[in-house]
Amino acid sequence: MSVKYHVRLDDSEREMLEALIKQEKPVVAQHKKRHAQILLAIDENNDPLTHEQTAKAFNVKPLTICRLRQRLAEEGLNAAVHGKLSHHGRKRKLDGEGQAHLTALACSTPPEGQCRWTLNLLRDRMVQLEYVDDISRSTIHGRAKKNEIKPWLNKEWCIPVKENADFVCAMENVLEVYKRPYDPKYPVACLDETSKQLLIEVRDPIPPEPGKPERFDTEYERNGVCNIFMIFEPLTGWRNAEVTDRRTSVDWAHQVKNLVDGRFKDAIKITLVEDNLNTHNPASLYKAFDPEEARRIIDKLEFCYTPNHGSWLDMAEIELSILSRQCLNRRIPDKETLFREVKVWEKNRNESKSTIEWRFTTEDARIKLKKLYPTLPELNES
Repeated sequence: MSVKYHVRLDDSEREMLEALIKQEKPVVAQHKKRHAQILLAIDENNDPLTHEQTAKAFNVKPLTICRLRQRLAEEGLNAAVHGKLSHHGRKRKLDGEGQAHLTALACSTPPEGQCRWTLNLLRDRMVQLEYVDDISRSTIHGRAKKNEIKPWLNKEWCIPVKENADFVCAMENVLEVYKRPYDPKYPVACLDETSKQLLIEVRDPIPPEPGKPERFDTEYERNGVCNIFMIFEPLTGWRNAEVTDRRTSVDWAHQVKNLVDGRFKDAIKITLVEDNLNTHNPASLYKAFDPEEARRIIDKLEFCYTPNHGSWLDMAEIELSILSRQCLNRRIPDKETLFREVKVWEKNRNESKSTIEWRFTTEDARIKLKKLYPTLPELNES
Protein backbone atom coordinates (compact mmCIF):
# COMPACT_ATOMS: atom_id res chain seq x y z
CA MET A 1 0.00 0.00 0.00
CA SER A 2 1.14 3.57 -0.65
CA VAL A 3 2.51 5.42 2.39
CA LYS A 4 1.56 9.07 2.90
CA TYR A 5 3.56 9.70 6.06
CA HIS A 6 7.10 8.33 6.20
CA VAL A 7 8.98 7.32 9.35
CA ARG A 8 12.71 8.02 9.25
CA LEU A 9 14.34 7.99 12.69
CA ASP A 10 17.88 9.19 13.45
CA ASP A 11 20.26 7.46 15.85
CA SER A 12 19.30 9.54 18.91
CA GLU A 13 15.57 8.90 18.33
CA ARG A 14 16.11 5.16 18.02
CA GLU A 15 18.20 5.11 21.21
CA MET A 16 15.46 7.01 23.07
CA LEU A 17 12.77 4.56 21.91
CA GLU A 18 14.91 1.51 22.76
CA ALA A 19 15.60 2.88 26.25
CA LEU A 20 11.88 3.49 26.81
CA ILE A 21 11.04 -0.09 25.83
CA LYS A 22 13.52 -1.47 28.38
CA GLN A 23 11.99 0.42 31.30
CA GLU A 24 9.80 -1.41 33.83
CA LYS A 25 5.99 -1.59 33.22
CA PRO A 26 4.94 0.38 36.33
CA VAL A 27 7.04 3.31 35.11
CA VAL A 28 5.95 3.34 31.47
CA ALA A 29 2.39 2.76 30.28
CA GLN A 30 1.96 -0.24 28.01
CA HIS A 31 0.58 1.81 25.10
CA LYS A 32 3.74 3.97 25.09
CA LYS A 33 5.97 0.92 24.75
CA ARG A 34 3.74 -0.40 22.00
CA HIS A 35 4.01 2.86 20.06
CA ALA A 36 7.79 2.86 20.45
CA GLN A 37 8.04 -0.75 19.20
CA ILE A 38 5.86 0.00 16.16
CA LEU A 39 7.85 3.11 15.25
CA LEU A 40 11.10 1.13 15.40
CA ALA A 41 9.55 -1.62 13.28
CA ILE A 42 8.45 0.77 10.48
CA ASP A 43 11.58 2.96 10.54
CA GLU A 44 12.58 3.28 6.87
CA ASN A 45 16.22 3.83 7.85
CA ASN A 46 16.44 0.37 9.36
CA ASP A 47 14.89 -2.39 7.18
CA PRO A 48 11.20 -1.65 7.95
CA LEU A 49 8.31 -4.11 8.09
CA THR A 50 5.29 -3.66 5.84
CA HIS A 51 1.94 -2.46 7.21
CA GLU A 52 0.57 -5.98 7.10
CA GLN A 53 3.62 -7.49 8.81
CA THR A 54 3.60 -4.82 11.52
CA ALA A 55 -0.12 -5.17 12.16
CA LYS A 56 0.25 -8.94 12.52
CA ALA A 57 3.36 -8.71 14.68
CA PHE A 58 1.82 -6.27 17.20
CA ASN A 59 -1.79 -7.44 16.90
CA VAL A 60 -3.10 -4.02 15.83
CA LYS A 61 -5.13 -2.79 12.88
CA PRO A 62 -3.32 -1.24 9.88
CA LEU A 63 -5.30 1.95 10.52
CA THR A 64 -3.58 2.26 13.90
CA ILE A 65 -0.20 2.31 12.17
CA CYS A 66 -1.42 4.99 9.73
CA ARG A 67 -2.54 7.19 12.62
CA LEU A 68 0.80 6.71 14.38
CA ARG A 69 2.64 7.77 11.21
CA GLN A 70 0.41 10.84 10.89
CA ARG A 71 0.93 11.92 14.50
CA LEU A 72 4.71 11.54 14.16
CA ALA A 73 4.69 13.73 11.04
CA GLU A 74 2.31 16.38 12.41
CA GLU A 75 3.13 16.53 16.14
CA GLY A 76 6.56 15.00 16.59
CA LEU A 77 8.09 11.93 18.20
CA ASN A 78 7.10 12.77 21.77
CA ALA A 79 3.40 13.10 20.91
CA ALA A 80 3.47 9.94 18.80
CA VAL A 81 4.94 7.87 21.64
CA HIS A 82 3.17 9.28 24.70
CA GLY A 83 -0.23 10.26 23.31
CA LYS A 84 -3.15 7.88 22.95
CA LEU A 85 -4.32 7.59 19.39
CA SER A 86 -7.66 9.24 18.64
CA HIS A 87 -9.93 8.79 15.67
CA HIS A 88 -8.43 11.93 14.03
CA GLY A 89 -11.41 13.61 12.47
CA ARG A 90 -13.66 10.60 12.22
CA LYS A 91 -17.16 11.64 13.13
CA ARG A 92 -18.67 9.67 15.98
CA LYS A 93 -21.56 7.47 14.98
CA LEU A 94 -23.39 8.48 18.15
CA ASP A 95 -23.15 12.03 19.47
CA GLY A 96 -24.77 13.14 22.71
CA GLU A 97 -28.23 13.27 21.19
CA GLY A 98 -27.79 9.85 19.58
CA GLN A 99 -26.71 8.32 22.88
CA ALA A 100 -29.78 9.82 24.56
CA HIS A 101 -31.99 8.21 21.90
CA LEU A 102 -30.24 4.86 22.41
CA THR A 103 -30.69 5.02 26.20
CA ALA A 104 -34.37 5.92 25.89
CA LEU A 105 -34.92 3.14 23.36
CA ALA A 106 -33.17 0.48 25.46
CA CYS A 107 -35.26 1.45 28.50
CA SER A 108 -38.54 1.31 26.57
CA THR A 109 -40.88 -1.64 26.00
CA PRO A 110 -39.39 -4.08 23.45
CA PRO A 111 -41.17 -4.67 20.12
CA GLU A 112 -44.10 -7.07 19.91
CA GLY A 113 -42.98 -10.68 19.74
CA GLN A 114 -39.75 -9.93 21.65
CA CYS A 115 -39.19 -10.36 25.39
CA ARG A 116 -36.24 -7.96 25.49
CA TRP A 117 -34.12 -5.63 23.41
CA THR A 118 -31.05 -7.19 21.76
CA LEU A 119 -28.10 -5.42 20.17
CA ASN A 120 -29.38 -6.28 16.71
CA LEU A 121 -32.87 -4.98 17.52
CA LEU A 122 -31.46 -1.73 18.90
CA ARG A 123 -29.25 -1.27 15.84
CA ASP A 124 -32.13 -1.83 13.41
CA ARG A 125 -34.54 0.41 15.30
CA MET A 126 -31.98 3.26 15.53
CA VAL A 127 -31.66 3.16 11.74
CA GLN A 128 -35.42 2.75 11.21
CA LEU A 129 -36.17 5.83 13.35
CA GLU A 130 -33.48 7.74 11.38
CA TYR A 131 -31.45 8.55 14.47
CA VAL A 132 -28.41 7.35 12.48
CA ASP A 133 -27.82 6.46 8.82
CA ASP A 134 -25.89 3.32 9.69
CA ILE A 135 -24.35 1.86 12.83
CA SER A 136 -22.59 -1.36 13.76
CA ARG A 137 -23.59 -3.83 16.42
CA SER A 138 -20.26 -3.30 18.18
CA THR A 139 -20.89 0.46 18.44
CA ILE A 140 -24.28 -0.19 20.05
CA HIS A 141 -22.60 -2.61 22.47
CA GLY A 142 -19.86 -0.11 23.35
CA ARG A 143 -22.30 2.74 24.02
CA ALA A 144 -24.63 0.50 26.03
CA LYS A 145 -21.72 -0.81 28.11
CA LYS A 146 -20.38 2.69 28.79
CA ASN A 147 -23.78 3.91 29.97
CA GLU A 148 -24.44 0.69 31.94
CA ILE A 149 -27.51 -0.17 29.88
CA LYS A 150 -28.45 -3.86 30.13
CA PRO A 151 -31.84 -4.32 28.47
CA TRP A 152 -31.29 -8.09 28.22
CA LEU A 153 -31.42 -8.40 32.04
CA ASN A 154 -34.38 -8.21 34.38
CA LYS A 155 -34.85 -8.88 38.07
CA GLU A 156 -37.77 -10.03 40.14
CA TRP A 157 -38.51 -7.44 42.82
CA CYS A 158 -41.14 -6.68 45.46
CA ILE A 159 -42.56 -3.38 44.21
CA PRO A 160 -44.77 -1.61 46.78
CA VAL A 161 -47.65 0.66 45.87
CA LYS A 162 -46.78 4.35 45.89
CA GLU A 163 -47.97 6.46 48.85
CA ASN A 164 -49.02 3.49 50.94
CA ALA A 165 -49.66 4.31 54.60
CA ASP A 166 -50.19 0.63 55.49
CA PHE A 167 -46.79 -0.24 54.01
CA VAL A 168 -44.80 2.47 55.79
CA CYS A 169 -46.54 1.83 59.11
CA ALA A 170 -45.73 -1.90 59.04
CA MET A 171 -42.20 -1.18 57.80
CA GLU A 172 -41.47 1.28 60.60
CA ASN A 173 -42.88 -1.20 63.15
CA VAL A 174 -40.33 -3.78 62.01
CA LEU A 175 -37.47 -1.26 61.90
CA GLU A 176 -38.23 -0.10 65.43
CA VAL A 177 -38.18 -3.72 66.65
CA TYR A 178 -34.72 -4.17 65.11
CA LYS A 179 -33.44 -1.20 67.13
CA ARG A 180 -34.18 -2.86 70.48
CA PRO A 181 -31.14 -3.89 72.57
CA TYR A 182 -30.68 -7.54 73.41
CA ASP A 183 -32.73 -8.73 76.37
CA PRO A 184 -33.04 -12.51 76.98
CA LYS A 185 -36.38 -11.90 78.72
CA TYR A 186 -37.74 -10.07 75.66
CA PRO A 187 -36.00 -11.70 72.67
CA VAL A 188 -36.62 -10.90 68.99
CA ALA A 189 -36.83 -13.71 66.45
CA CYS A 190 -37.62 -13.81 62.73
CA LEU A 191 -39.50 -16.62 60.99
CA ASP A 192 -39.86 -17.57 57.34
CA GLU A 193 -40.04 -20.69 55.17
CA THR A 194 -39.11 -21.93 51.71
CA SER A 195 -39.57 -25.07 49.64
CA LYS A 196 -36.95 -27.35 48.13
CA GLN A 197 -37.66 -29.74 45.25
CA LEU A 198 -36.00 -33.14 45.65
CA LEU A 199 -34.25 -34.43 42.51
CA ILE A 200 -32.57 -37.79 41.96
CA GLU A 201 -29.68 -38.05 39.50
CA VAL A 202 -30.31 -40.69 36.84
CA ARG A 203 -26.62 -40.70 35.86
CA ASP A 204 -23.58 -40.03 38.03
CA PRO A 205 -22.19 -36.49 37.58
CA ILE A 206 -18.69 -36.12 36.12
CA PRO A 207 -16.33 -34.64 38.76
CA PRO A 208 -14.55 -31.34 37.98
CA GLU A 209 -11.12 -31.34 36.38
CA PRO A 210 -8.56 -28.58 35.81
CA GLY A 211 -10.16 -26.31 33.23
CA LYS A 212 -13.50 -28.15 33.34
CA PRO A 213 -16.40 -27.65 35.78
CA GLU A 214 -18.47 -30.45 37.27
CA ARG A 215 -20.94 -31.75 34.68
CA PHE A 216 -24.32 -33.29 35.40
CA ASP A 217 -26.96 -34.73 33.12
CA THR A 218 -29.97 -32.68 32.06
CA GLU A 219 -32.25 -35.61 32.93
CA TYR A 220 -33.34 -36.18 36.53
CA GLU A 221 -36.09 -37.87 38.52
CA ARG A 222 -38.49 -35.85 40.67
CA ASN A 223 -38.85 -37.08 44.24
CA GLY A 224 -41.30 -34.67 45.83
CA VAL A 225 -40.95 -31.34 47.64
CA CYS A 226 -39.97 -30.53 51.21
CA ASN A 227 -40.41 -27.37 53.24
CA ILE A 228 -37.80 -25.63 55.41
CA PHE A 229 -38.81 -23.40 58.34
CA MET A 230 -36.16 -20.87 59.37
CA ILE A 231 -36.19 -19.19 62.79
CA PHE A 232 -33.42 -16.64 63.27
CA GLU A 233 -32.44 -14.60 66.33
CA PRO A 234 -30.41 -11.73 64.82
CA LEU A 235 -28.88 -10.31 68.01
CA THR A 236 -27.25 -13.62 69.02
CA GLY A 237 -26.52 -15.20 65.64
CA TRP A 238 -28.64 -18.27 66.42
CA ARG A 239 -30.83 -19.97 63.86
CA ASN A 240 -32.90 -23.14 63.66
CA ALA A 241 -33.79 -24.70 60.30
CA GLU A 242 -36.39 -27.48 60.34
CA VAL A 243 -37.25 -29.69 57.35
CA THR A 244 -40.93 -30.65 57.12
CA ASP A 245 -43.16 -32.35 54.59
CA ARG A 246 -45.55 -29.39 54.35
CA ARG A 247 -45.95 -25.78 55.44
CA THR A 248 -49.56 -25.78 56.61
CA SER A 249 -50.92 -23.67 59.45
CA VAL A 250 -50.52 -26.68 61.77
CA ASP A 251 -46.86 -27.08 60.78
CA TRP A 252 -46.30 -23.39 61.50
CA ALA A 253 -48.04 -23.71 64.86
CA HIS A 254 -45.74 -26.54 65.95
CA GLN A 255 -42.65 -24.50 64.98
CA VAL A 256 -43.88 -21.59 67.11
CA LYS A 257 -44.65 -23.88 70.06
CA ASN A 258 -41.16 -25.41 69.86
CA LEU A 259 -39.70 -21.91 69.90
CA VAL A 260 -41.77 -20.82 72.93
CA ASP A 261 -41.12 -24.01 74.93
CA GLY A 262 -37.58 -24.53 73.74
CA ARG A 263 -34.96 -21.81 73.35
CA PHE A 264 -37.19 -19.06 74.76
CA LYS A 265 -38.91 -20.99 77.55
CA ASP A 266 -37.70 -18.51 80.19
CA ALA A 267 -38.67 -15.42 78.17
CA ILE A 268 -41.49 -13.14 79.30
CA LYS A 269 -42.49 -11.94 75.83
CA ILE A 270 -41.12 -13.02 72.43
CA THR A 271 -41.35 -10.64 69.45
CA LEU A 272 -41.84 -12.69 66.29
CA VAL A 273 -41.15 -10.93 62.96
CA GLU A 274 -42.71 -12.64 59.93
CA ASP A 275 -44.44 -11.91 56.65
CA ASN A 276 -48.18 -11.88 55.91
CA LEU A 277 -48.56 -15.46 54.70
CA ASN A 278 -52.06 -16.68 55.61
CA THR A 279 -50.69 -19.47 57.83
CA HIS A 280 -48.71 -16.98 59.95
CA ASN A 281 -51.72 -16.23 62.08
CA PRO A 282 -52.41 -16.75 65.81
CA ALA A 283 -55.61 -18.54 64.77
CA SER A 284 -53.40 -21.34 63.38
CA LEU A 285 -52.51 -22.25 66.97
CA TYR A 286 -56.15 -23.06 67.66
CA LYS A 287 -56.09 -25.47 64.69
CA ALA A 288 -53.17 -27.37 66.19
CA PHE A 289 -53.80 -27.28 69.95
CA ASP A 290 -56.63 -27.11 72.47
CA PRO A 291 -57.81 -23.58 73.42
CA GLU A 292 -55.89 -23.40 76.71
CA GLU A 293 -52.60 -24.37 75.06
CA ALA A 294 -53.16 -22.05 72.11
CA ARG A 295 -53.88 -19.13 74.43
CA ARG A 296 -50.82 -19.90 76.58
CA ILE A 297 -48.57 -19.73 73.52
CA ILE A 298 -50.20 -16.55 72.15
CA ASP A 299 -49.80 -14.77 75.49
CA LYS A 300 -46.02 -15.17 75.23
CA LEU A 301 -45.85 -13.74 71.70
CA GLU A 302 -45.87 -10.28 70.16
CA PHE A 303 -46.47 -10.58 66.41
CA CYS A 304 -44.78 -8.05 64.13
CA TYR A 305 -45.68 -8.43 60.44
CA THR A 306 -43.72 -7.11 57.49
CA PRO A 307 -45.83 -5.11 54.98
CA ASN A 308 -47.21 -6.61 51.79
CA HIS A 309 -44.42 -6.56 49.17
CA GLY A 310 -41.97 -5.95 52.01
CA SER A 311 -40.85 -9.46 52.98
CA TRP A 312 -37.24 -8.29 52.48
CA LEU A 313 -37.58 -6.74 55.94
CA ASP A 314 -37.68 -10.24 57.48
CA MET A 315 -34.10 -11.26 58.35
CA ALA A 316 -35.11 -14.93 58.28
CA GLU A 317 -35.60 -14.50 54.53
CA ILE A 318 -31.99 -13.34 54.26
CA GLU A 319 -30.86 -16.43 56.19
CA LEU A 320 -32.86 -18.64 53.81
CA SER A 321 -31.13 -16.94 50.89
CA ILE A 322 -27.74 -17.74 52.45
CA LEU A 323 -28.83 -21.33 53.07
CA SER A 324 -29.93 -21.64 49.45
CA ARG A 325 -26.63 -20.31 48.08
CA GLN A 326 -24.34 -22.19 50.44
CA CYS A 327 -26.14 -25.51 50.83
CA LEU A 328 -29.25 -26.03 48.68
CA ASN A 329 -28.03 -24.88 45.27
CA ARG A 330 -27.67 -28.45 43.96
CA ARG A 331 -29.74 -31.57 43.39
CA ILE A 332 -30.68 -33.25 46.67
CA PRO A 333 -32.33 -36.66 46.25
CA ASP A 334 -34.44 -37.22 49.39
CA LYS A 335 -35.71 -35.76 52.66
CA GLU A 336 -33.12 -37.60 54.78
CA THR A 337 -30.23 -36.10 52.81
CA LEU A 338 -31.83 -32.66 52.89
CA PHE A 339 -32.31 -32.86 56.67
CA ARG A 340 -28.71 -33.96 57.22
CA GLU A 341 -27.20 -31.29 54.98
CA VAL A 342 -29.34 -28.50 56.45
CA LYS A 343 -28.44 -29.49 60.02
CA VAL A 344 -24.71 -29.48 59.22
CA TRP A 345 -25.07 -26.01 57.69
CA GLU A 346 -27.07 -24.82 60.73
CA LYS A 347 -24.48 -26.19 63.17
CA ASN A 348 -21.59 -24.47 61.36
CA ARG A 349 -23.43 -21.14 61.18
CA ASN A 350 -24.39 -21.26 64.87
CA GLU A 351 -20.91 -22.18 66.02
CA SER A 352 -19.46 -19.24 64.10
CA LYS A 353 -22.25 -16.99 65.49
CA SER A 354 -22.76 -15.58 62.02
CA THR A 355 -25.27 -12.77 62.11
CA ILE A 356 -26.63 -9.98 59.91
CA GLU A 357 -25.39 -6.41 60.22
CA TRP A 358 -28.69 -4.59 59.75
CA ARG A 359 -28.12 -0.92 58.89
CA PHE A 360 -31.44 0.19 57.40
CA THR A 361 -33.23 2.41 59.91
CA THR A 362 -36.47 4.36 60.09
CA GLU A 363 -34.54 7.54 59.34
CA ASP A 364 -33.08 5.93 56.20
CA ALA A 365 -36.53 4.76 55.11
CA ARG A 366 -37.98 8.26 55.36
CA ILE A 367 -35.26 9.50 52.99
CA LYS A 368 -34.70 6.63 50.56
CA LEU A 369 -38.33 5.51 50.37
CA LYS A 370 -39.86 8.97 50.61
CA LYS A 371 -42.17 8.31 47.65
CA LEU A 372 -43.95 5.59 49.66
CA TYR A 373 -45.03 8.04 52.35
CA PRO A 374 -48.40 9.73 51.77
CA THR A 375 -48.25 13.43 50.96
CA LEU A 376 -49.91 15.42 53.69
CA PRO A 377 -52.58 17.90 52.57
CA GLU A 378 -51.76 21.54 53.17
CA LEU A 379 -53.46 22.92 56.27
CA ASN A 380 -55.69 25.89 55.69
CA GLU A 381 -54.69 28.82 57.83
CA SER A 382 -57.55 30.13 59.94
